[in-house]
Amino acid sequence: MSDSTPQQDKQYTFEELQKKLTEKERIFCHQYIIDWNGARAARSAGYSQKTAKETGYENLTKPHIKQYISIIKNNLEEESGISKLRNLQELAKIAYSNIAHLHDTWIELSDWEQIKRENPNALDAIERDDEQEVETKYVKIKLYPKLIAIKEINEMMGYKAPVKLEHDVKDLSHLQDILDSIK
Repeated sequence: MSDSTPQQDKQYTFEELQKKLTEKERIFCHQYIIDWNGARAARSAGYSQKTAKETGYENLTKPHIKQYISIIKNNLEEESGISKLRNLQELAKIAYSNIAHLHDTWIELSDWEQIKRENPNALDAIERDDEQEVETKYVKIKLYPKLIAIKEINEMMGYKAPVKLEHDVKDLSHLQDILDSIK
């Protein structure tokens, strides 16, 4: 009697996967998790345009490719470069920015390049006055809302404690009336 159980896919270590995957396969995997489209991922990885659909399907049947895609899916923060720390750093730029840090006088257009380099992530809007009749050109800067950024930081860090509700349980006689009326 023969064993008819399907052969289980070999499990590779991450190091083995790194060695086993070709460059095209690696690109295919990273492209595939964007929209789960094998044909598009195959074209993006440099496979033939004509056979992209078949190549995508074939790649998705290979155990080492399936396993590598699974690793990527489970590490989306790393894959995307997004982390709690990075988000907190960006929110901190907004929450603790100050227009005075950008410039302490009227901002002339010639000063704009220096300001842009110092704290661009805190800027929500910029308006320029480049009219030819005006001898001095100015820049108007609007910062992102600080309170929203501070609120987000507080929530991420768990600083917002749950609201404590006080209950007065001294007089429960009315509860018995309610229970009696239900019966």
